[in-house]
Amino acid sequence: MQSESARMSSAAEARYRIDAPNSQPRAVKVIALDAPSERVVKMLAERKWSRATFFTASAFGDAPKAGESFAGWLSDLAGRTKNLVEEVDAADLVVMVAAAGESAQAASIIGEACSLKRVMTTGLILGGADKSDEALSKTLSHLRPWALMLVVASAEEYVEDMLRALRA
Repeated sequence: MQSESARMSSAAEARYRIDAPNSQPRAVKVIALDAPSERVVKMLAERKWSRATFFTASAFGDAPKAGESFAGWLSDLAGRTKNLVEEVDAADLVVMVAAAGESAQAASIIGEACSLKRVMTTGLILGGADKSDEALSKTLSHLRPWALMLVVASAEEYVEDMLRALRA
C-alpha cells in the first residue's frame, strides 16, 4: 500500500497540481483604531510592503450619540478620507491594530463591513504585557466579536513580524 505522500506525488495526481505561484500578493488593509496604535501603523507604513495599505480610524471619532451611527470613513496616512466599504471590498485581509486600554469601538463598524464583504479580519493588540487585565479586557471586548484571529503583542516589533507572516 502506497503512503499518502507517495500517492500525491504520482503522475495520476500531478494533473490536479497548480504549479504557477499566486498571480498577486494578498491585499492587506492595516487600520489603526486609536492614537497609540496610529503611531505604530505610521512607522510600519514607512517600510517596504507588497500590497499593504495603511489607514487610521480616527475619522470615526468617539462613540456615537444616541440615534447616530459611526460614519463609514477611514483616513489614509496623508489625511485623505477613504470610504470604508470600498477599501474593505478591495481587501483580502483587514488587520485592526489597537493599544491595550484604549477605545477600539471603531472595530465594530469595520468588522461589520468585513463580515458583509466576507473579508478575513485580524486584530492586533499592543502593550498587553504592560497594562492591567482590566485595560486589556476593555480592548479585547471591542475586537473579539470582529476578529477571526486576535493576537496580543508584547512588543511593537511583533506587529511587523505578524504582518510579514500574513504576507502583507
